[in-house]
Amino acid sequence: MSEVATKKEGLFGKKERKMLIDPLNDNNPITVQVLGICSALAVTTLVSKALVMTIAVIFVLAFANLIVSLLRKGIPKQIRMIVQLVVIATLVTVVELTLKAVDYPIWKELSVYIGLIITNCIVMGRLEAFAMANKPWQSFLDGVGNGLGYGIILILVATAREIFGKGSFMGFQIIGPSADYLIDTTTNPWFSWYMPNNVMVLPAAALFVIGIIIWIQRSRNPKLIDIS
Repeated sequence: MSEVATKKEGLFGKKERKMLIDPLNDNNPITVQVLGICSALAVTTLVSKALVMTIAVIFVLAFANLIVSLLRKGIPKQIRMIVQLVVIATLVTVVELTLKAVDYPIWKELSVYIGLIITNCIVMGRLEAFAMANKPWQSFLDGVGNGLGYGIILILVATAREIFGKGSFMGFQIIGPSADYLIDTTTNPWFSWYMPNNVMVLPAAALFVIGIIIWIQRSRNPKLIDIS
């Protein structure tokens, strides 16, 4: 029993749990490290798009970290970034082809941004800073954690922009007048007075929302306040 407990603690010990939890708040890739902002502006008009992008980044980041960590001792330093790019590009291609086969309309909207995961600073940054110096399991968890931290911010921003910019959530109308409201005023009585704000659909709105999230996060977490 003690050997089994030791193995479990080794797989999900305090250090491993920290790798998964820290990127969600204290070391978030977007709000703390300020990486991956471009995709946060581009794919957060709808929650469904943000979810797909989140899954794609988690997959690419986790398995890129794992593969590079497995190969790290055999990669010459002079070509390490080329090898990393090849690994990332291969995984991104797998994601893109899978998405194209599973959900063609979403692929059509996100194909450009899925391809840009190859140059995402978060992915390259974790490979250089972590995967090249750590064991495969820890590297995999680091990739999952940072992907989740990135995805949480994307989904929060997309939720705010879709609700206030389109009056919907995941494509379902929840506030503002429905399509039949002008014919029958009883079809959507909740917040029917609200007219969707088109400014929220613009990329600049994502910056405002991210700024508000950063402000709330740092005001609630003293460790993130820059005292310099």
